[in-house]
Amino acid sequence: MAIFFSLALIYGLTYTYIFFKLSATLGFGLPSDILLGLFLFLMSLSPVLIHVYSLRGPEKASRLFAYAGYMWLSFIIIFAPAAMIVDVYNVIVLNGDYLFGKEFHPAAVSRYGTIVIPFVIALALNAYGYFEAKRLRVETLTVKTPRLPAGTDKIRIAQISDLHLGIIVRDEMLDRVIHELELQRPDIIVSTGDLLDGPVRHIGRLAKKLEKVRAPMGKFAVMGNHEFYGGRKDTAGFIEEAGFTVLSGRGVTIEGKINIAGVDYFPEEKKGGGRDEDPEQEMLSALPAGIFTLLLKHKSAVNKNSRGLFDLQLSGHTHDGQIFPVSLIMPFVFRYRSGYTKLPWGAALYLSRGTGTGGPPIRFLSPPELTIIEVVPSGQ
Repeated sequence: MAIFFSLALIYGLTYTYIFFKLSATLGFGLPSDILLGLFLFLMSLSPVLIHVYSLRGPEKASRLFAYAGYMWLSFIIIFAPAAMIVDVYNVIVLNGDYLFGKEFHPAAVSRYGTIVIPFVIALALNAYGYFEAKRLRVETLTVKTPRLPAGTDKIRIAQISDLHLGIIVRDEMLDRVIHELELQRPDIIVSTGDLLDGPVRHIGRLAKKLEKVRAPMGKFAVMGNHEFYGGRKDTAGFIEEAGFTVLSGRGVTIEGKINIAGVDYFPEEKKGGGRDEDPEQEMLSALPAGIFTLLLKHKSAVNKNSRGLFDLQLSGHTHDGQIFPVSLIMPFVFRYRSGYTKLPWGAALYLSRGTGTGGPPIRFLSPPELTIIEVVPSGQ
């Protein structure tokens, strides 16, 4: 909760800064300031308004509204820090005689330049980020283990995470993902949450398209926070129609070769008998010992009570910030940001940058990924 309020405060302060900067620089007077304030206030609410309208509005209008609101959001994410940097530069230059004993006034950026420069930077980086978000990368990881049964050469696992199928991410990105899955031919396909961005109202047909992608040892998924925002029953139905087995607080053993267990973003409370002290620990403890155990978990948090009960945790959720400079605050919000981390007791965590985009259809310095994990015997 503290993190949410901190981010909300930063968000609010950013819009306040933009209002006063534009008002002071443009100086059009009180009526214009009122209109500017109303515009910025409404645009600050766009993430919420987009979600509400997508539940009620027609598909094409919802998409147009979503693109406008989210592109504005991604623009502000880059514009505001760039404008702050220019302003700080000007403060230093205009006070050079006090700071350095020498005047640098001619090097100062003009009043309108303090808006034009960050505007151009934000526009250029968003244009680049729009295309970077479409360039799906295949990341590969090899995990060696003594816990594969004799005669098992390797198990090839494909991880999708944070695809966010919805009003923005649709056929084009899904077709890229399907194409790569067909090329990679994994034994197992897993989704570590936020396969959907929310409601399935406009995208139900995509489940059949994804269902055609098969994996000989099965397809498994857990629910991320956005699946819950879209309604657990409907989104779980979509995921199952797409051919995935939803592992909500349970595990399975496949062909005696590998255990796969799953934890949702919001775990369901068990009915009757009260709450377990640690459902994740209980679930993992019930799986057959001695074989490789894969834990699917949308959040990257590692449960200390699960120590020694899994070999590899696959997670997502962070998007690695998705848009720089948001990525700079990730270490303050999440202990693990992205990539492979060796855990102290011999297990490991792999945290995906995400396959799609959440909110703005932009990625800057955080390209989308589909991950291929090869689990092989230690001797190989």
